[in-house]
Parts: sequence; C-alpha cells; structure tokens
Amino acid sequence: MPTDKAQPSFVLVRPQMGENIGAAARAMWNFGLDRMRVVNPRDGWPNPKAVAMASGAGRLLDEARLMADVDGAVGDCTFVFATTARSREMTKPVYAPEAAMRLAAEKIARGERVAVLFGPERAGLENEDVARASAIINVPVNSEFASLNLAQCVLLMGYEWMRASGEVVALRDEPGDTEWATRDEVAHLALHYEERMEEAGFFFPEHKAEGMRRNLRNFWARMPMTQADIRMLHGIMRQMVRWKDRG
Repeated sequence: MPTDKAQPSFVLVRPQMGENIGAAARAMWNFGLDRMRVVNPRDGWPNPKAVAMASGAGRLLDEARLMADVDGAVGDCTFVFATTARSREMTKPVYAPEAAMRLAAEKIARGERVAVLFGPERAGLENEDVARASAIINVPVNSEFASLNLAQCVLLMGYEWMRASGEVVALRDEPGDTEWATRDEVAHLALHYEERMEEAGFFFPEHKAEGMRRNLRNFWARMPMTQADIRMLHGIMRQMVRWKDRG
C-alpha cells in the first residue's frame, strides 16, 4: 500500500521505455515519493524492463495507477504542474523547480491535491498536455542541450520536494566519534600555546605583543574544534617543548 505521507502525484505521460519508468520509480522512492501515475505507456503495462530497472522500488510500479489520458490522470487534482525545458509561449505562471515544490508543499499542507506532469523521452510534453496544467515548471538547463532524461527530471523534482517539505538539512556539522570542544577547553589550549610562545620570545617587539596575543586568541576562538583536536594540539606543543629541551 502507498504510504500515508502527504505528497504530490508524479504523472509520467506516454513514457516510451520501460527502463525509464523503472528509473523514475527508483528516483521517486529515493525521496520518499510513491504516488506514480502512468499515462498510456508506449510498450504496454506492466512492463518487465521497468520492474528490473526499479530495483528496490518495484512496489511503486505495482501500485502505480495506469491512466488512458492526461485528463484522467489529473482529474482529482486541484493544481497541476507541467515540467518542460522549452518556452511554451502560454499564459501560465512559470516556476523554477525549487519554487514549484515550495508551492506544492503549501497547497498540499492545505489539503489540496497536486500533480506534476513529466513528458515522454523523445520530445517532452505536447502543448495540449501543458495546456491542461495550472502552471509550468521550467527546468534551467543548457540551452544548447536542453534534453533531460525522464528519470533525471523526476529525480530533480523529488529532491526539490524533499527540500520544500523540510526534510533536507542544509548543513550537518558533526564531530565524528568525539565531542565538540567547550569554550573553557579552547581557552585552556590558547593559554598553553601563549605561555610556551612567550617563553620562546614569539611576542616581539613589545609594543606589538598585546595585538599579537589578541590575534592568536581570536584565531583559536573562531576555529571549530573537537575535544580530539584539543588533545592533539596540546600534545603537539608538549612534544615540541620536550624536543627543544633535549636539544
């Protein structure tokens, strides 16, 4: 059974190759999407090549809704996007993928049903298909090579959907198998280095010494360090002092 997670339906319009349908299913499931609708596939349905290509996402194909035409595929939806890399010269709002999926997330959160149309591999959606859409998603691609593989386009939209639904963390800054150093630990390290550098005569000439110490403290304070880093840097300084004393 499909998950109960609120999401848009991805509608593959007249896909030509089973392999691309399977790859699209795999791309959808990469981002937790499992509402696939397939309109009049060229090579019939079910398609064994699609199943082979879907790998672990074969369930999406088993549960995909086979539709005779675009009207039937989007008839229960309140808002429909049509993906295209070409200018269609139609009076419709044109969204970048990121903005489109943000809007989709807002509408779905309000209880609306949203669909995204993807065209066949050879030439994309026909103008008659696009005319049925509420808005266009224009994928920014190289104007000299604007052709996107079906699964690539599905993958792009799936990723933007996951971003829009708040499931993508923009930055993970993790310390690995240690912990982040506390301010006290950093301050202790800074003092250790300052004392040893003072003994080595680093802070010279005298009238520049205070500024040099301040710059050094600022250097340590702005550097993200783990407790393992702190231990290593203490060890480095101790070993350097021992080596000097042996000399």
